[in-house]
Amino acid sequence: MAVLEIKKYPDTILTEKAVSVDGLSKRHLRLIDNMIETMYAAPGIGLAAPQVGVSERIIVTDISKADELSSLVVLVNPEIVLKEGLIESDEGCLSVPGLTVNIKRAERVIVRGLDRNGKAIEIQAEGLLSRVLQHEIDHIDGILILNRISFIKREFYKKRLHKTALTVK
Repeated sequence: MAVLEIKKYPDTILTEKAVSVDGLSKRHLRLIDNMIETMYAAPGIGLAAPQVGVSERIIVTDISKADELSSLVVLVNPEIVLKEGLIESDEGCLSVPGLTVNIKRAERVIVRGLDRNGKAIEIQAEGLLSRVLQHEIDHIDGILILNRISFIKREFYKKRLHKTALTVK
C-alpha cells in the first residue's frame, strides 16, 4: 500500500463530478487500499477518490478512535436515498486545510452503494458517520465545504490562501 498525495483547493479535480465505477478491477482495489492508508496517515476520518486525484465515485471512512475497533466503511458509487432531521456542526476537510466551518447536514441518512467486493450494501447512519458520509459524497459530486458557506467567508478563505501562497514562494 502507498500513501497518496491529497489534492488541495483550488485543484480543479475537486470541483468535478466523479464518474461511476463500472465493475471493480484490481486497480480499484489497489486504489481503495491506498485511500485507506492515506486517510489514516493524514490523519482523517474520511476520504473520496477525487481527493487523491482519481475522478471516480469511491469513498472510505473510519470514525473510530485509536483505541476502538475499526469502523471502516468502503463505498463504491454511494448515493443517499434518505435524509432525516437537521443538525449543525463544525467540519474541516483535508483538501481545504486551515478551514473549519459550521455546516448544516441531515442528522440521519441511508446510503446505498457497493462494498469493496462489489456487493450491494445499505448503511443507516446518524451522528458523525452521517456527517462524514454526506461530506465524502459531496466530494464525489464536486462540492467542497467552501460551497456550503457564505460568499464572504469563502472570499476571506481564498484571500488568506492566496496570501499564504505568496509568502511561501
